[in-house]
Amino acid sequence: MELQIKGRNLEVSESMRAFAERKLAKIGKLVHESTRIEVELSVEKNPSVAANQVAEATVWLKGKTLRCTKATRDMKSSIDELTEKLHRELAELRDKRVTARRRPAAEPQPPA
Repeated sequence: MELQIKGRNLEVSESMRAFAERKLAKIGKLVHESTRIEVELSVEKNPSVAANQVAEATVWLKGKTLRCTKATRDMKSSIDELTEKLHRELAELRDKRVTARRRPAAEPQPPA
């Protein structure tokens, strides 16, 4: 899994980068090792927005691209919730593929 962490309107510290890498390592079990994941951490400058710490992730899969966004008051909780959401969506996508593969082929109907 190729993980890239970027910051928009903020400098990503080493502790925040390590936290994000540790949390996102959990979803590495659900994706292929060549899958690219890009995480963008940002701070909204609008004072009327209470949940101004935003974490966005883009996952490039074979044939699909997933995007998730979470915003809270704390960057660590944004990353944590983003990881949970990505894990849920990737598990759902994997289950769809497995059940589609296990579904028996429809038997041809005899002509009437």
